Amino acid sequence: MSDITPLRNALRHGSPLKRLGGTWGEVLAEFLGTFVLIAFGDGVVAMAVAGLPGSGRTSGPNVIFAAAGDWLLITWGWALAVALAVYVAGGVSGAHLNPAVTLAFAVRRKFAWSKVLPYWFAQLVGAFTGAALVYLVYHNAIDAFNKAAGTARNAAGGLATYSIFATFPAPYFNGGWVGPLVDQIVGTGFLVLFVVALIDLRNTAVKANLGPLLIGLAVAAIGMSYGANAGYAINPARDLGPRLFAWIAGWGQVAMPGTVDGKFSAYFWIPIVGPLIGGVIGVILYDLFVGDVLHSRVIERGIAAEPGPAVEEV
Repeated sequence: MSDITPLRNALRHGSPLKRLGGTWGEVLAEFLGTFVLIAFGDGVVAMAVAGLPGSGRTSGPNVIFAAAGDWLLITWGWALAVALAVYVAGGVSGAHLNPAVTLAFAVRRKFAWSKVLPYWFAQLVGAFTGAALVYLVYHNAIDAFNKAAGTARNAAGGLATYSIFATFPAPYFNGGWVGPLVDQIVGTGFLVLFVVALIDLRNTAVKANLGPLLIGLAVAAIGMSYGANAGYAINPARDLGPRLFAWIAGWGQVAMPGTVDGKFSAYFWIPIVGPLIGGVIGVILYDLFVGDVLHSRVIERGIAAEPGPAVEEV
């Protein structure tokens, strides 16, 4: 009995272990979860863009996106990345892993505003670090691809390998910002709408810890339906963290401010502002059309909702 007395005293007086149970612990989980998200999400793009061509598994050393299968590889890879990341961090922080989700929950889910900036910072640093890991593993393949393509990282041709890390708009927007901005608002709106639907125990909520997997499938659906317009960033940290890393690693203005002459200019803000707007719209739409109806039914029937973090957030 006396052996655990020092531990009890330490916890009572605020030891590091006790602090890890609060916001600091949640921030660490957000960092690790976002790190996993980018390590596997950007990792699958690196596989498609540089790893497969460079290893002789395509018809040429710089042949990418020769068929729809390449896009499916990326969408399913990102789906699994999201699911695994949510499994990693969900029990501690709720696994927002996305500033748009954090903002939406602060607006409508009673998530503490005091935690918003710490969560955002952890997500951004986690995304940056995940991109650094992908670069560490794939920098040889990246250099081989650029050499075969006869381009430098910071040239227009470097856009192909830059796409491993962050997003850019399709050519048919002709450099305009309205179309990509709308695309990011719509994609993130759907993402947050699906997330709150899946965690709402008053609705047909998933059981047996399948929530992370289904959230991953939601991301796959968004990528398959809306991904080509602007790369479906739908997450400010997912885009900005790797974008900053790519800028430091030599992609220059292609990364920051996101400019390729004759194609698009100063694009970096679109995957930040669009998702933040879309996330708030998504959670408001869910509450307006579904959440408030479910709440009124609970009140009318006098049924108490099941306890749990999902209901507390809803």
